[in-house]
Amino acid sequence: MSKAKAFIQSLLSEAGITINGSAPYDIQVHNESLYNRILQNPALALGESYMDGWWDSPALDQFFDRLLRVELDTKVSGNLGAALLILKTKLFNRQNKHRAFQVGRQHYDVGNDLYKKMLDKRLVYTGGYWKNATSLDEAQEAKLDLVCRKLQLEPGMTVLDLGCGWGSFAKFAAQRYGVKVTGYTVSKEQVALGKELCQGLPIELHLADYRTAQGQFDRVLSIGIMEHVGYKNYRTYMEVTDRCLKPEGLAFIHTIGHNDSTTKVNDWTDKYIFPNGMIPSIAQLGKAMENIFIMEDWHNFGPDYDKTLMAWHANFEAAWPDLKEKYGERFRRMWNYYLLSSAAGFRARQTQLWQIVLNRLGRPIPERIS
Repeated sequence: MSKAKAFIQSLLSEAGITINGSAPYDIQVHNESLYNRILQNPALALGESYMDGWWDSPALDQFFDRLLRVELDTKVSGNLGAALLILKTKLFNRQNKHRAFQVGRQHYDVGNDLYKKMLDKRLVYTGGYWKNATSLDEAQEAKLDLVCRKLQLEPGMTVLDLGCGWGSFAKFAAQRYGVKVTGYTVSKEQVALGKELCQGLPIELHLADYRTAQGQFDRVLSIGIMEHVGYKNYRTYMEVTDRCLKPEGLAFIHTIGHNDSTTKVNDWTDKYIFPNGMIPSIAQLGKAMENIFIMEDWHNFGPDYDKTLMAWHANFEAAWPDLKEKYGERFRRMWNYYLLSSAAGFRARQTQLWQIVLNRLGRPIPERIS
């Protein structure tokens, strides 16, 4: 047995995972070069080697859940590639206006046909609220209604949606609460389909970076954009929200959260899924809102995202016969790896799902809703 294999095997044993074992969370190795490859750049190599078919696991979500619970990701993280990415995040603003559209082109523009098959009927591409829900459609409707209630929406209000996606929130809020919504997204495919889906409603969708938003609104919110803002721009985000919010307005953030203050996602996710992405911490967001907003409520329902991702994965697998000719097997493996490893992150409580209500000094205290 090679030293690399022995080392990897010893690490996996800490998580109760056996190489070529029979449990659903065990790893089946098809190429013995895997072990040396992983040691060169663990996060990137593990994902790329899976895409290449070098290894499998019957239940990837269970495999990653076990890895993350014993923090194996931190025990093989030292490599030049990861160090260079960290250095880039320190030296450069990887989420500046010029780079902001990269994630739109690479991820959100990958194909509306894919997202229609994978997501709920409203095309909500963020974690659902499963408190009383029994299906993905119910969980997403409950989440949208929860946001509207936390924002205390009333007919006739104007709302700014930073990172509006396909206009799912905008359409729901306009139909159910009688508000007018202006949305911004960096995805041309989202804008095109969103305008079609929101036709006839008081909704404007713009292909533009959130920093270009103009006007004054009764409410300002974002659902799932903070993961693309970057730590160098959190203060800017708060300043944009403050600039666009009327004096008596409320603001709201729905975001994935991280337990630690980092400056990047892992190398594989950065390369293949969310370029320039990073997940904020409580400390990073708290610092950014200082002397601008009062944090009125901070709600965490991270385990609900696990359920959402597993529902997306089930939909994706069921739809694969209709998608495989266009996307191909390597994409299927990449997408499964993304969905199932992400689900494990929430299951292992390494990542969270936060909803934050932001108020201004002197404004009445809003009702706390959960």
